[in-house]
Amino acid sequence: MSSVTTNRHAFVGRKTELAQLRRTARLAKAGLIVCRGRRRIGKSTLIEHFARQEFQHFYEFQGLAPRESLDNRHQLENFSRQLGEQFRLPPLQLHSWHEAFALLARLTEGQRALIFLDEISWMASRDQDFVGQLKIAWDTRFKKNRRLILVLCGSVSSWIDKNILNSADFLGRVSLSLDLHELPLDQCSEFFTAVGGAPGARMSMTERTRILCVTGGVPRYLEEIEYGATAERNIIDLCFSRGGFLLDEFDKIFNDIFSARAPIYRQLVGTLTEGSRTFSEICAEIGVAPSGIFSEYLEDLEAAGFVRRDYVYSLATGRRGKLSHYRLKDNYLRFYLKYIEPAREKIDAGIFDSDAVRSFAAFDAIMGLQFQNLVLNNIPLVLESLKVNLSQLRSASPYFQHQTRRQKACQIDLLIDTKYAVYICEIKLRTSLPLSIVDEVAEKGARLKVDRTKSLRRVLIYLGELAPGLEASGAFDHLIPFEKFLQPAA
Repeated sequence: MSSVTTNRHAFVGRKTELAQLRRTARLAKAGLIVCRGRRRIGKSTLIEHFARQEFQHFYEFQGLAPRESLDNRHQLENFSRQLGEQFRLPPLQLHSWHEAFALLARLTEGQRALIFLDEISWMASRDQDFVGQLKIAWDTRFKKNRRLILVLCGSVSSWIDKNILNSADFLGRVSLSLDLHELPLDQCSEFFTAVGGAPGARMSMTERTRILCVTGGVPRYLEEIEYGATAERNIIDLCFSRGGFLLDEFDKIFNDIFSARAPIYRQLVGTLTEGSRTFSEICAEIGVAPSGIFSEYLEDLEAAGFVRRDYVYSLATGRRGKLSHYRLKDNYLRFYLKYIEPAREKIDAGIFDSDAVRSFAAFDAIMGLQFQNLVLNNIPLVLESLKVNLSQLRSASPYFQHQTRRQKACQIDLLIDTKYAVYICEIKLRTSLPLSIVDEVAEKGARLKVDRTKSLRRVLIYLGELAPGLEASGAFDHLIPFEKFLQPAA
């Protein structure tokens, strides 16, 4: 779950994460917490909200975003300035991270305090001894204060994995690791009401879906919505107008997180705008030979929350196979690459025709993959709607099989395999959903090799008008309107 403090000072969601944080704070020892996740996802907001509720003292330190001329001296000066301001000290000149951490530990000695090191990878970027000095400071100073919590937070999840979570230096020292994701769909609706007030509460499910197809459940983006305006008006203002919040967001994300490597990461995500791809297909599209380094780059994108690697699970064994596809799971990134970037030149010149966006009224023509992502990023809500017993669940993911002599090719939006049944889930966004969908899904079912002891159930997850007779035909065991996922959580 994800959350954010709104402009009305409400706090939406994250009950699970808050419970985990409070449990860690209750332990009779100092706590070291790691928090990671995509930029704009609400990491800092969560930690600040928790700290204000539970601690007498809250100290926040942010690293400087990387730039070419930045060195370790600049990071230390920035840390010194923040330290001096928060403790009302005269100007400081700290010359090493050992000195900085030692002073911070001394100033917080005996306090019930939470220390928050935000964007820690930026803070450490120009000093190879930073992590070692932090480990020493934790062992010799910070952890001796049993009333203290130290939170290490960042958007570069791969750096945190390598240097903290999977590092021998911090083995056995981390009390809690949080990986933040987008707001679930039901909490997005709660967010609309909390932020937008009466206009947000009155916004139709269709309007909400259009906004979410562009923004996903990223809290910071949802804060920018003008809830009294139409979805099209919001999309024009945020994405297709000079100065729009989401117009330059893509470049900010990639430059801040990936720095000098941003162009290659940008190239990789660009291969996924038309749909999922295998590793070999991605490499072929950018004209490189498959290699370990590009596999690592894709792992970085996955750790950052932008890309998802969907594995095929065997219906015979329930085990994960070697076959996998990469999917661009972040809706904003895909929308930018597919629709905003091609119009950038005209937007920057002030000659973009906004009527092109108003034609989004048809919507399903361009938003099919965006809509699929919303559902695939909320599989727990699908399982809940189908009343799937999680103890009997074997797998739930997109499914695909290649054509061989013994089988035909098959692609299924979402395949749920349980102990007693297999669910074929078709995900459709269309103004009108025709009867031909029945034959499409039936054909997919015929191409699967399902254990005869299991039931084969057909599911349609949809937004749009069902064709006359489709519901009455009984062709689907479950018809799930997308609006059901947008009902606020109980």
